[in-house]
Amino acid sequence: MTEAEGIRLVDLDEDGVDRAFRADVIAGLSEEQKAIPARWFYDERGSQLFEDITQVEEYYPTRAETEILREQGQDFAKLIGPSRAVVEFGSGSSVKTPLLLSAIEPGAYVPLDISGEFLRAAAADLAQKFPELPVHPVEADFTKPVQLPNQVADMPKLGFFPGSTIGNMVPRTAVDLLRNMREILGDGASLLIGMDLIKGRKMLEAAYDDAEGVTAAFNLNLLTRINRELGANIPEDAFRHEARWNDMFARIEMHLVAERDVNFTISGRDFSIRDGESIHTENSHKFGKRSANTLLLAGHWTPLERWTDSQERFSILLAEATVARSAP
Repeated sequence: MTEAEGIRLVDLDEDGVDRAFRADVIAGLSEEQKAIPARWFYDERGSQLFEDITQVEEYYPTRAETEILREQGQDFAKLIGPSRAVVEFGSGSSVKTPLLLSAIEPGAYVPLDISGEFLRAAAADLAQKFPELPVHPVEADFTKPVQLPNQVADMPKLGFFPGSTIGNMVPRTAVDLLRNMREILGDGASLLIGMDLIKGRKMLEAAYDDAEGVTAAFNLNLLTRINRELGANIPEDAFRHEARWNDMFARIEMHLVAERDVNFTISGRDFSIRDGESIHTENSHKFGKRSANTLLLAGHWTPLERWTDSQERFSILLAEATVARSAP
């Protein structure tokens, strides 16, 4: 299998529409607090906008996580070992993924992503940087069961989930995802995962509402995607981006707030949103040491090691697949 071919596991209808995308949008906009899962941000444009977000001054997580990956390569190599198939949940960053691959001498690289165009571009880029490394991209929704390519079936696995993407999910969904990763990767697997840390409200809100407006464009692009792919007519100019710190749940929330009453249709269904009402599009939960460990344990992963950047803004944790026990 070449990096350009890969595997496609997205369920499309006869019109080429992603059934899961349509179902999530219709269900979410039918609820009292309208909401759309954050995973649907990542069409080709959304994926590129997120890469742009990582470069803005206010967005510290990428710089902090990259610092850890640069500084802790020897630890990663010692604890993870060589010849593992690195299964990255989400297309690899042009900066972070090469740092890991350079440190641990992997046997193969398997990026999983729901955005096929961005996935193939990222896979091709990694294949150029590591010409001797087998690259097997899989276009799939990794929140659901995924069969890995046959070429890596017998290799020990390392899951890589950087960027604190796990924080985008409410605890129940995060635990479900971690358990699904455990099933995908199998016995004997390890997981290297990024988790953002709790810190001051001012820094957190600025990171999700940058002065250049890149995060706002990223949020609003979700409406553009709905209009384009689901035959919708949402008036995009009627909404504005808003980032809110929710202290009770230790999370930043992103919302699209209506600035006037609007009516629109999606796939033939009618919807209305009142002035001031919002569509909740993303959570970004922040973690302490204990809450991070508890989440991993609930997801059937046992924490082994934890690293933070020099300013203690961000953490990377290494965990191993928990072996089933019949008693505590």
